[in-house]
Amino acid sequence: MTTTAVTRELNALDRCDRCGAQAFVRAVLETSGGELFFCGHHARAVEGKLRPLTNEWQDETARLYEKPVFDDED
Repeated sequence: MTTTAVTRELNALDRCDRCGAQAFVRAVLETSGGELFFCGHHARAVEGKLRPLTNEWQDETARLYEKPVFDDED
């Protein structure tokens, strides 16, 4: 049996486990498969120690710099 990891885009309901802000990084722990969510600030603070313990490091912090697109059809 093979398993496939499904990665989804993080959204506003995903919150940082440290401070409760919107999460832009998801870390999947190698040993347990558990997930940790972090805002950009806290992800950078723990990345050096935590990243080697993960099998997936989903970093969407680049979305912080995207410009919103508005529909001008009104």
